Amino acid sequence: MDLKDTQKKHLKGLGHALRPVVMVGQHGLKDSILEEITIALEHHQLIKIRISVGDRDRRDELLAQILEHSTGATLIQQIGNTALLYRVNPKKPSLLATPA
Repeated sequence: MDLKDTQKKHLKGLGHALRPVVMVGQHGLKDSILEEITIALEHHQLIKIRISVGDRDRRDELLAQILEHSTGATLIQQIGNTALLYRVNPKKPSLLATPA
């Protein structure tokens, strides 16, 4: 999903107060974690996840896998071990209330 800069800025502002709802630990990415991310995105549309692995390259690799592996999410922002993801749920009102 392509978002304009104003839309990303709006979502960053909304995501600032959020706490991570899914945490990926040292054991890496499992099917159950991907399911939790999918469920959280369906429910909330905008979520934070924390990827706590020691290596920066491994962290970026896991984040890429999460984004490509059927979540359909868009990366809004990544700061350190925390990533902000967004996916539209057509059954809920859009979080993008700002003009496009």
